Formats: sequence, C-alpha cells, structure tokens
Amino acid sequence: MSKKRRAFSAEFKAKVGLEALKGIEPIYVIAQRHEVHPVQVSQWKKEVSERLPEVFAKPSAQVRDEIERNRKEKELYARIGQLQMELEGLKKSWRIWRVRSAAA
Repeated sequence: MSKKRRAFSAEFKAKVGLEALKGIEPIYVIAQRHEVHPVQVSQWKKEVSERLPEVFAKPSAQVRDEIERNRKEKELYARIGQLQMELEGLKKSWRIWRVRSAAA
C-alpha cells in the first residue's frame, strides 16, 4: 500500500521558508519541528528568497487592468442587486394597486 502525499498550504510553506531564510536555527531543526524533510525546507527557503522582491514590485499593467476589471464587476453586481430590489418593490406595489382598483 502506497503512502498518500501530504499537501501543505501556501501559508505554511511561506512560514517555514521565511523561518529558514532568517537563519536563526539550522534547517534540519526547522524540518524536525515542522515534521518535513530538510530538502523540502531548503526548497521553500529558496522560493521565498526568489519571490520576495515581488512583494515590493509595482503592479504591472496587466495586474492593474485585472484590479480595475474586478472593481467594475463588483459595481455591476451591486447595481444588479439594487435593480432587483427595486423591481420586487414595484411588483409588490403593482399587486396592491391592482387589488385596490379591482375592489373599487
């Protein structure tokens, strides 16, 4: 029977990689504490050090466009919700008006 692979969250990988990057403790100690292989800790450390500059980089035009598109999409959904509420109110008032005019 084969062992099932463990899946680690991005937060966990970042935490362990950053801890290894600090260099306070040896990698093998960090690996033991988190119950992972030292090679895995080294890989996460390398990835953290390579991708850290992305945190401070200015967003590219593509990222800015995506952010703007998401903002517009949220506004549209909010407007759709508002219009649906108005429509329900108009339907309700129309039903009330029909009942009153039929009774008169």
